[in-house]
Amino acid sequence: MTITTRDQLISALGNNNSRLVWDKASIANTVAGQLFSLWRATGTPGQGAIPGAAALATSALTGAMGFTNQTAPATSYYAWQTLAAGNPATSVEVHDRLGHMGGLSGIVTTAQTVSLDLSTTGGGLPAARRGDANYSDVQWWLEWYTDTGATASNATVNVTYDDGSTGNLAVIAVGGTVRAGRMIPLVPAVAGRFIRGVNNVTLSASTGTAGSFGVTATRPRTAVNANVANKYEQFDWAQLGLPEIPNDSCLMLVMLCSTTTTGTVRGQGKIAHG
Repeated sequence: MTITTRDQLISALGNNNSRLVWDKASIANTVAGQLFSLWRATGTPGQGAIPGAAALATSALTGAMGFTNQTAPATSYYAWQTLAAGNPATSVEVHDRLGHMGGLSGIVTTAQTVSLDLSTTGGGLPAARRGDANYSDVQWWLEWYTDTGATASNATVNVTYDDGSTGNLAVIAVGGTVRAGRMIPLVPAVAGRFIRGVNNVTLSASTGTAGSFGVTATRPRTAVNANVANKYEQFDWAQLGLPEIPNDSCLMLVMLCSTTTTGTVRGQGKIAHG
């Protein structure tokens, strides 16, 4: 059964949960005020692979936080988390990595195929992970795996919206050496429409270095922060918002950086089942 009372939640935290461990090494060359993915950071969970062709992501992937899938009507909830960060003023978001593709080049100026559509890729994303049927709960990104070059360039991203229409987003500046780990959000260009899929990406000029980047879709689940370096902070279910964690969710970390490295990220957590 689902958790509907405080007593059931307390029981699940003590007796029926999946334990999470974060122990991520620092990533260099970050920028204060920008979002960086910890998917490729070494440590625990292990370093996620650079994706190839478009695919859905699941909890079975290296890089995801492992937890036990439940049989309906039992449900999972993110219910407790600690955080100790190597840098002060650290903010860490937990996202469900829904789908991804990689291998885009910083030196190719023709349209590079992405073909990541959450309604069709891999048989289609389960509704529980998608959230709202209009895809408004999904956040889309350009995610960097290795640095691209310093030459100025703009990316034009062609997308499919929730109603099946297609169009280009506003151009995105990708020159000036975009560093590995950087995540640049993709914002819908049509009012009232939300992105269902990304079709292709076209660069206006070569950046000078191929590097590697791709497209990632995530669903934000919760966030924690540490104001003081190397001091544990604790977050209970109410602070986390007690988000439901559907089966197969590919939980990963995204950091809003405060300085030029991510610093180490350590923590323990619990996903309560009931």
